[in-house]
Amino acid sequence: MTLSPLDDYPIHQAPEVMRHVTTSDRNFYDRYYFNAHPCSDELMLIIGIGQYPNLGVMDAFAVVRHGPVHKVVRASRELGADRMDTTVGPFRVEVIEGLKRLRVVLDENEHGLAFDMTWEGTIPATLEPPHYLRWQERVMFDSRRLAQTGRWTGTITIDGETIEATPDHWWGSRDRSWGIRPVGEPEPPGIQINNAGTFYWLYTPMQFEDHSILCIVQEDEKGRRVLEEATRVWPDREPEYLGRPEYLPVYAEGTRDVVSATLRFAPPGAAAFEVRATPILPVHLMVGTGYGLEPDWKHGMYQGPDIKVQGVTYDTRKPDDAARMWGLVDAVGRYEYLDGAQPTEVTTGYGLYEYWALGPHPSFTA
Repeated sequence: MTLSPLDDYPIHQAPEVMRHVTTSDRNFYDRYYFNAHPCSDELMLIIGIGQYPNLGVMDAFAVVRHGPVHKVVRASRELGADRMDTTVGPFRVEVIEGLKRLRVVLDENEHGLAFDMTWEGTIPATLEPPHYLRWQERVMFDSRRLAQTGRWTGTITIDGETIEATPDHWWGSRDRSWGIRPVGEPEPPGIQINNAGTFYWLYTPMQFEDHSILCIVQEDEKGRRVLEEATRVWPDREPEYLGRPEYLPVYAEGTRDVVSATLRFAPPGAAAFEVRATPILPVHLMVGTGYGLEPDWKHGMYQGPDIKVQGVTYDTRKPDDAARMWGLVDAVGRYEYLDGAQPTEVTTGYGLYEYWALGPHPSFTA
């Protein structure tokens, strides 16, 4: 058992040193996630930095979609004793003002992507409902997450081209999540081999000029709600509960690629309204970043005693590369209030449109 600098602060919640979490579940994680975009289909940058205390690993990734190019830089190291050390090779994150301002950096490297970006939240960081999911005998998800929309200042350099990000039109969202979810190398499936494998998911932190809407929908293979949230969040007033969200996607023929969707909200005691969502730049988050597609690089996977940094680039104009684009999609989304209860004159906003429709679900059998 090893002490770390955190043990000198009065923040313990269990009779353990701070580097040890209170569960022995191998899949415990603690992660930062950020996305940045210029409110258009030009570019989307996604960044993730995670710790896996029971696996002894810390890793990071950044993926940028710029035109047809899907470019990833990823890094991994042993976690060590000091969990306040947020560097992973060329990556680091700095908390300038908790729940408000953060800086995320990827130093110059040989893989053609670097950035120095400062985040400022435009709404209060908002705690989402607990995410708990037991598949047959095993708890697969038991986590908490805070969400926030905001704006960016800084630079992104892609293959020698430097792009200035200014908060007037460089928007995005971030989350901080921690708890249990599947990470790392696969475990023996046991009874899980009989699981239907459905992951029907929508996550839409959408930002308008002076407010945001945070919406989550997850359903199982029978269409039952596993998780849901719908709230309108303002910078300077109490958030508004928007009732049970309804999700009506339109798919490209013969696929599960979303072309557009209608989100319906019915706040108690107020007029119902709809928002049209249109994904305008898809980023296949799982490709190259460690979410499970590559056998040699997965979140929490031990990569050896030395810091390891890798780069992966695909060109979606090439058929073989385009065929790799599979799984969870984090798209830049355009959001438009339809006739109803828009609270301001500006009815169009932008944000993350994250979705996946994996496995059986009633919407595909009707």
